[in-house]
Amino acid sequence: MADQSPSQPFMTDLFRLLEETFEQHQGIYLDKGTSLFETLDTISAQEASQPVSATCASIAAQVAHVCFYVELLTAYMRGEEPGPVDWGEIWRTVEAVTPEEWAASKQRLRASYEQVMHLLKSGDGWNDAMADALAIVVHTAYHLGEIRQALCTLKPAVDN
Repeated sequence: MADQSPSQPFMTDLFRLLEETFEQHQGIYLDKGTSLFETLDTISAQEASQPVSATCASIAAQVAHVCFYVELLTAYMRGEEPGPVDWGEIWRTVEAVTPEEWAASKQRLRASYEQVMHLLKSGDGWNDAMADALAIVVHTAYHLGEIRQALCTLKPAVDN
């Protein structure tokens, strides 16, 4: 079967899902102000460094994992073979971050997201990239939920 590009409506919806997950509310599934980047902008390095419990990762580790995942899938989408992948390394090694490390981690995630968006918008290898793009949306949405749940513990609501 010949390589075919996905329909324009599908591509438009996929980009909207990615933008809502990472950047800002598009009216699809998130509440206003709860995208990944908007959420991370409300979190200090100290808060990002605190594990939610003895068995849970810190928000800093969650962000490092999402960045790693996006970078890895971007490499696959480019036809690269990254070699052996240690999925557990981040969970074992990332916990506390300084304010500088936290800012760098958020910037690295944003740059990774921008790279994958640029690659997807170029349209090269769409059929091969479609599953990876959908996986990025779903996997990142899962970790966004983890981060938002962690915030319920780290930043309890203040009664007005």
